[in-house]
Amino acid sequence: MPAQTPVPAPGSAPVVAPAAVTHANDMGFSYNLPSDWDVKDIAPALPALHQQLEKSAANEGEKKGAACVEIPLIASHGSPKSVIEVVTLGFDCFGQKFTDKDLPAFAIGVAGGMKKTFTITDPTYGAYSLGTHSIWIERAQGTLISRPETKYTVETVCGILRKGAVCWTALASDDTALRTFEHGSVTLEGETAAELVPATAFAKK
Repeated sequence: MPAQTPVPAPGSAPVVAPAAVTHANDMGFSYNLPSDWDVKDIAPALPALHQQLEKSAANEGEKKGAACVEIPLIASHGSPKSVIEVVTLGFDCFGQKFTDKDLPAFAIGVAGGMKKTFTITDPTYGAYSLGTHSIWIERAQGTLISRPETKYTVETVCGILRKGAVCWTALASDDTALRTFEHGSVTLEGETAAELVPATAFAKK
């Protein structure tokens, strides 16, 4: 049988995927999300967030890091809401530059911060490269401590840039949201990757 192109049913509109929106950051990276994700302006809440993080810091290093954390992107979609968040730590503010050797410790610290509001189980770890950049990833199952009936896949992806460290975190309430998070194209200091998380991210080395 020759290949046939599906014909939409009479009166039905073709399904059009939402356009991708590029969210660029002056630290040297960008990340694409579909336009139907609701982007929230977090800037007004940052001072209070910094204060909260500094109060919960276990030592001077954590306190210093808490004062330098920025959240350039928070976006949500669906019901129950899935959330994608980008967190950065600028080296000029922090007063210290990280290398790839520092990546696991930094990333584990960021992912561990989720345990203040989530019960995290079954973590799986991976490592891969996007261009010349080393990437660390953790995927786990999570439930809100305050609402344990809602289950999420919690995924954190971190890398080191020249100006700072960056982590993307997804709280995905379904597989579609997780795929959206992973399949978003990303540019790191001029190097473009078709997906933030390739299919081989958790492959055993």
